[in-house]
Amino acid sequence: MRAEILAAGRGRGGVVAAPLEPARPPDRGRPCGRREPKRRRRPRAHVRLTAGLIVAIWLGATAIADDRRPPGLRGVGLEQHLDAALPLDLPFRDESGAAVRLGDYFGRGPVILTLVYYECPMLCTEVLNGLVKSLGVLSFTVGKDLTVVTVSFEPHDTPVAAAAKKASVLTRYGRPEAAAGWHFLIGDEPAIARLAETVGFHYAYDVTNQQYAHATAIMLVTPDGHLSRYLYGVEYSPRDLRLGLVEASANRIGSAVDQVLLFCFHYDPATGKYGAVVMNLVRLGGVATVLALGTAIVVLRRRERS
Repeated sequence: MRAEILAAGRGRGGVVAAPLEPARPPDRGRPCGRREPKRRRRPRAHVRLTAGLIVAIWLGATAIADDRRPPGLRGVGLEQHLDAALPLDLPFRDESGAAVRLGDYFGRGPVILTLVYYECPMLCTEVLNGLVKSLGVLSFTVGKDLTVVTVSFEPHDTPVAAAAKKASVLTRYGRPEAAAGWHFLIGDEPAIARLAETVGFHYAYDVTNQQYAHATAIMLVTPDGHLSRYLYGVEYSPRDLRLGLVEASANRIGSAVDQVLLFCFHYDPATGKYGAVVMNLVRLGGVATVLALGTAIVVLRRRERS
């Protein structure tokens, strides 16, 4: 089973400026009976972004065979490796340029792992924005209840780029505790490749178009570094994110209500979402009905005695 999503990014050469249109001469009128041909409008940036999102979602939902894809997309996608142990000894550098190891961020609570690259102008930013949006709804707080580790898979990214991305994300998130709990890492190709292979994240750099093709998803990891859940796309249901974090934490965070929800909703690896378990809902409904009837009988008997 593969769930695969394409994302586009900015090339190593930077943003390519759109060519300027020639200046339009003053309108001095035109002969009667002649119609001036209409100018063909260039697609706007938001139109291109929407098109890219549609393609990404479509690819992720259809699990296309490699031999039916364009050459640049073959082998690109996301393969779930549930319960796989992350190589916590991998060396990276954080947004300040300090040498760290992946394991430095584990052992305290659940961890959200994201793979992006910091100069990406489109879907990588959408992944982080979608995560910030969902985290903003939850009562769990980054830096207090959980940790987020964002790793760039572009080996040429710099601490400056990582720091700039962190500042942007933390501003959007708006919770001061997150500064010590959301980490933006860069690394060399061997460490990046090993981490990506472990989590099943397959990407490729297109030299011709100077952009990356890659999956869009976030991964939920246990405190001891085992992959627990994958959530696909660029928007993440707050309910799914919360339940995934509760499961990844081995119930270290969450409430009794979360345990009831986990009884009724189970994770589906095929969709990367939590779906209702019909039989468990029926059982829970039956228990609730019995409790309601029992309560009603007790109340009626007390009234009769009084």
